[in-house]
Amino acid sequence: MSTEESYFKALSRLSKDLGAAEDQGKMLNLIVSKAVKTLKAKAAAIFLMDKDSEDEFQNVAEAQVGLSSKYVHAGKGHAVKISPQLLKDGYLYYEDATTDKRLANREAKKAEGIGSILSVPVMDKGRMLGILSVYTKETRKFTQDEIDFLSILAEEGGTTIENTNLIRKLRNQSRIFLKLSASISESLDVKAILQAMTQDMVESLDLKAASVRLLDEDQRTLKTVASYGLSDKYLKKGPILADKNIAEALKGKTIAIEDVQKDQGIQYKKEKKEEGIVSMLYVPIKAKSDIIGVLIIYSGQERKFTEDEVSLVTALAYQGGLAINNACLYMDMQDDIKDLKENIWTHKCWF
Repeated sequence: MSTEESYFKALSRLSKDLGAAEDQGKMLNLIVSKAVKTLKAKAAAIFLMDKDSEDEFQNVAEAQVGLSSKYVHAGKGHAVKISPQLLKDGYLYYEDATTDKRLANREAKKAEGIGSILSVPVMDKGRMLGILSVYTKETRKFTQDEIDFLSILAEEGGTTIENTNLIRKLRNQSRIFLKLSASISESLDVKAILQAMTQDMVESLDLKAASVRLLDEDQRTLKTVASYGLSDKYLKKGPILADKNIAEALKGKTIAIEDVQKDQGIQYKKEKKEEGIVSMLYVPIKAKSDIIGVLIIYSGQERKFTEDEVSLVTALAYQGGLAINNACLYMDMQDDIKDLKENIWTHKCWF
């Protein structure tokens, strides 16, 4: 069997196995196992991007085969800088991992019995998600076919990660929406409902914070009625005026800001910088036909909110307005019942 046929057969089998796997961990382990078996390597591992950095990947493998636990966790810190050469050339090759000065922890590699290392980026739609590396026992020169094969496996890994993330995101969004809907139908404690909503959004959308601010009686300032992820110092920074970006949101517009320090409509820029707020999204909250406040989400990194994220936050803001509206209707009804009872009692006194 030729090399091309061998690679094609390996990829065909991998596609079938990935289709039968149930979760991301199993899928990524299938990929690293296929890399080891087909390339006749000692080991392979996938390292994912560090979620708190745009140019670092985790120092602990997300999936690996053939490496000891001691080696996988070797090294200082939790993340490693991405080499510009990896992005430029599409791969990194270390013929002798025990002497190549570009590598850290060379003694650990020697103790692990590693000869050569080949690394390729894990990509999806032009975005780097991590690194796939294979390790050999003896020093070895990789052919272009081997590099191409490993790159295809890395692409499979990227697709797997993104598809899994998409499914997880959809499930989380559905869970948040259903949970909020159930809370509204079961409770009139608006503050508790909105507090739970902000927490669920932060945790599910990987945000820094979220808050609900409603117009005060003067219609000129907003009062924070629920928040999650913001410090007490930031919450007590001063009055929030219903102007600029907030004024636009109160007119019914959704306002997305990628960099708060560069936006002219942002209040308290210094305080936001100290709080670690980089990007924000303002969504109007409506009760009946009136806009009564804004739902705000905060990111600690510069972020362009996707259409799906904006749609979810808008739907949650609508649900939050519905919760407030229901509570108001209940209180109005209680007042009506009180008035009715008083009128009936007065009527009885006539006799």
